[in-house]
Amino acid sequence: PCSSLLYSSAASDVYKRQLWVIALGLSMDAFAVSISKGLAMRAFRWKQALAIACCFGLFQGIMPAIGYVVGLQFSQMIQNWDHWIAFVLLALIGVNMIREGLSSDDEPAPSLISLKHLLTLGVATSIDALAVGVSFAFLSVDILLAVFIIGLTTFVISFIGVKSGHFLGKKFKSKAEIFGGLVLLVMAVKILHEHGVF
Repeated sequence: PCSSLLYSSAASDVYKRQLWVIALGLSMDAFAVSISKGLAMRAFRWKQALAIACCFGLFQGIMPAIGYVVGLQFSQMIQNWDHWIAFVLLALIGVNMIREGLSSDDEPAPSLISLKHLLTLGVATSIDALAVGVSFAFLSVDILLAVFIIGLTTFVISFIGVKSGHFLGKKFKSKAEIFGGLVLLVMAVKILHEHGVF
């Protein structure tokens, strides 16, 4: 019985470590986008940084739960279209950031965060998590624990991304928003490449 209990405890630790690794992987897109938003900040604002981190963390946590509930029924649809949806959203936002960066520096700075803009980024960076949630449904994963770990990891990583991006933006102020837009475009193309489009 003792050895069985030790084995169960060890298996649980491995399981939790795997969830943290999955969470870190899923948060990388949000991290890259957060850096691009930090680059565009003229002045670091805690409220905006927390709003970005909360939005990304919330979506990354919710999407696996949705995928878990949906299960295999729509998994093929998700796999066929998730990368195209993410590509279009990221590409549109990236092009818009580049356009704003190319506008005259004398013009008033555009509002850095609108609710619509933030929600769009939240969806675009968390679609992969939806497909991961589908796989969770067939692996007997504790979905509440997974949602907590993924959401928390993405929140922390995204906040670090915004702060890091702002630090870099202060050192390289000229056309930082253009660079941020290019980051999103590269990510959009990378998503298609990872799904074998090219």
